[in-house]
Amino acid sequence: MLQSATRKDETLLGIGFYTVPEAARLLKIAPLNIRRWLGGYRFTQGDKTVDMPPLWKPQLPPYDHHMELGFRDLIELRVIKSFLDAGLSILTVRNCLEYARGLAGDDHPFSTRRFRTDGRTIFLESLRRTGEDEVLDLKSHQYVIKKVIDRTFKDLDISQDIVTRWRPFEGKQSIVIDPSRAFGQPITNNYGVPTITLADAVKAEGSVERVSKLYDVSPSAVRDAVRFEKSLAA
Repeated sequence: MLQSATRKDETLLGIGFYTVPEAARLLKIAPLNIRRWLGGYRFTQGDKTVDMPPLWKPQLPPYDHHMELGFRDLIELRVIKSFLDAGLSILTVRNCLEYARGLAGDDHPFSTRRFRTDGRTIFLESLRRTGEDEVLDLKSHQYVIKKVIDRTFKDLDISQDIVTRWRPFEGKQSIVIDPSRAFGQPITNNYGVPTITLADAVKAEGSVERVSKLYDVSPSAVRDAVRFEKSLAA
């Protein structure tokens, strides 16, 4: 049993690990949307049944029929949410994803350096190839796409051409999501303590200063952890 757990831990190193509810909490996306996007779904259109395939295959295999995600799955979903929040349709995003996947040579193209630098061009070219440029206002969409990409990558760190770290709390360095640390759970950067642990400790102890001493973490890091966890619950 221990050997099995150890092997599983080893496979998650550098990949990260998130259940659908955990990813939904971090991204503020409905769990159902994540399951539909990455598991595929079926809908009825008139008298026809349409099967929509998954946007991509998650980094981790399902466990006991439950979907499990890696860090790059998380970042891809974050980029997709940003485009949808900006008013683009999931079909438009799907078409761009397929085109970008071929150009980047990566099944997770939205979390690559190539998309950060050429994302607007890739997006607009995918619209032209699918004929969507005929029904969309390309001038306004060019601005929207560039704005979304710039804003999304502002708090992401890239190494060896892929996103390797997310600074999820206002872009600050104090809190990071790094798949090579704590299986990608949000932690205090300088101390490695999970933010949820510190936030729960402050609730129990009623004092930032006491928790700071208990975990040997600076008071400012504890406060950021508490504020970050509150932002996820908002």
